[in-house]
Amino acid sequence: MSMTDPIADMLTRIRNANLRRHEAVDIPFSKLKFGLAKILEKEGYVRGVKKTQKSGFENIQIQLKYIGQEQQQVISGLRRVSRPGLRHYVGKEQIPWVRRGVGVAVLSTSKGLLTDKDSRKSQIGGEVLCHIW
Repeated sequence: MSMTDPIADMLTRIRNANLRRHEAVDIPFSKLKFGLAKILEKEGYVRGVKKTQKSGFENIQIQLKYIGQEQQQVISGLRRVSRPGLRHYVGKEQIPWVRRGVGVAVLSTSKGLLTDKDSRKSQIGGEVLCHIW
């Protein structure tokens, strides 16, 4: 089975594991997905990210994060914006605000993967990969 959209697959795996209150989720490795996972870690949406090896394949292990006794989810939503069939590019003036600044947009720019805040600071647009809140 070929996968046409690995980023959407990654977001779906995180969403599903998060809803089932799993401790961690494994995702097949790629530099782009690892960069996206590192942004999730830096922004405080996940506890940790590490590269693992399982039966000859490289994986990314993402430690999910929950708050309090009730295990409240830190990630309440993930949405893929730019897809293989419909790319979504923005200039530096059109960088989106996610949930009025509460969430984060992840952009693929000429300077690598950046959050919406970092893109505004760097005055650089790019492809909007996803929204996280």
